[in-house]
Amino acid sequence: MPEALQNLIRVLARLPGIGRRSAERMAYRLVLRNRDLIRDLQLALDRAGKELTICGRCGNLTAVGEDPCRICTDSRRDPTFLCVVEGAPDIQILEQARAFHGHYFCLQGKISPQSRETVTTDTLNHLRQRIRDDGVKEVLVALDSDVESDATAAMLVESLAPLGLKISRLAFGIPAGSGLAYSDPETLGRALTGRQKLG
Repeated sequence: MPEALQNLIRVLARLPGIGRRSAERMAYRLVLRNRDLIRDLQLALDRAGKELTICGRCGNLTAVGEDPCRICTDSRRDPTFLCVVEGAPDIQILEQARAFHGHYFCLQGKISPQSRETVTTDTLNHLRQRIRDDGVKEVLVALDSDVESDATAAMLVESLAPLGLKISRLAFGIPAGSGLAYSDPETLGRALTGRQKLG
């Protein structure tokens, strides 16, 4: 196998959710059938590298020259309500729901002993400073429903408790359009715990 092809496979395999076999299939498809796609991909990656940056305030992706980002500078949003997420993609998902009107803060990771990932002390210090500077009254922890996210949420509660603010977490429950018969016991347990009053 040519070195250039091996290198392409290695790079593609570094993407999240792409294993070695998927990377091989993608590489062969690109090289053998989609020369135009290779060019378009090169241009898109080059443009993204030049025109995108990370917002120094919340950690979201933003255009170069727009730091802080549009969400951070939107005067219609409530700066005292801060939503803590794992990363920038989570902000986009929450924004699509159009239900949150506060500000965001990206942890840029979570506690994961298996992958030796953690939330850095600098990130926690930045979060605490942001809470103090903005007069935040409530922090909403919007993390996934898994062991690593639970550990991260517990660490956040412990770290932020001395600040005396309200700390909440997204409710987890039955997905829209689904039924009780298709829910696992843990999801049902969380749905019962996070139940809401009617009427």
